[in-house]
Amino acid sequence: MIRMYLIRHGSTPGNRERRYIGRTEEDLCEEGILALKGQEAPEVQRIYASPMRRCIQTAKILYPGRAPVKIEEFRECDFGRFEGKNYQDLSGDPVYQAWIDSGGTLGFPGGEEPGWFRRRCVEGFDKVLEDCRRDGIETAALIVHGGTIMSIMEAYARPKGSYYDFQVGNGEGYELVITDDGAGTCGICPGSSAGGPGMALSSGAADRASDRKGRKNYQKMSAKDQRR
Repeated sequence: MIRMYLIRHGSTPGNRERRYIGRTEEDLCEEGILALKGQEAPEVQRIYASPMRRCIQTAKILYPGRAPVKIEEFRECDFGRFEGKNYQDLSGDPVYQAWIDSGGTLGFPGGEEPGWFRRRCVEGFDKVLEDCRRDGIETAALIVHGGTIMSIMEAYARPKGSYYDFQVGNGEGYELVITDDGAGTCGICPGSSAGGPGMALSSGAADRASDRKGRKNYQKMSAKDQRR
């Protein structure tokens, strides 16, 4: 069994303004850095990350002194002509309205097709699983993007949910448990470390006893502020 912690990067200026930030390289904003410094990350044997700056910076804050393995396939989606813009900027744009009306199924004009983006994220995750199995890694953290997490969860979460069912905020995520038979099951249970409230941690194997029965056993991993 491999336990993965899928963690979205900290907040950036574009995130705070609700802009479509995909291929754009942004640093974490001051508020994002402070929020991450108030968290306690799960203990893991290996760290993987998107190669984009906001993810690498997040990994360095959550896991100081440890170098993440960079996975190219985990890059965020290319939003094309929507890149760097928010709802207000795009209001009245018929192309954007058509995309909204499609429920996000249309490709981004000048950018990526949603289906292709989701496939490459899952391909990257499969590479990580192969790497962990080869090296006997049982716990790992993935510091990635919201879209990357949604793609992986859509493919591996049990019971299954749609892509948009798995949205998470900055610094939040999921614990995903991959069983020995290759089935994806996930579970997060509220808890805390001895040092105080931090990211929600699983409270034990009993919480995942229903994994193989396909029952819902996951919750969002919340980012809880530890600062006094």
